[in-house]
Amino acid sequence: MSDVVYVSKSRIVRKTGPLRIAYLPGEPQPVHFSVHGAIAEHYNVPPEKISESHAATIDYVIAATAG
Repeated sequence: MSDVVYVSKSRIVRKTGPLRIAYLPGEPQPVHFSVHGAIAEHYNVPPEKISESHAATIDYVIAATAG
């Protein structure tokens, strides 16, 4: 088995409701995750629980695999 070449040192902080702040290597500013639109509806998150609408984690996964 080959040696490990990289370990991501990330930290996620849940703020309120679905809002999370991610501290990621290579990013000078924290990244905000939340829910929006159909994702919020799917998880039955009422609009008043979304303090800030941001991309969801799945949006980042899709963008990463497409790029």
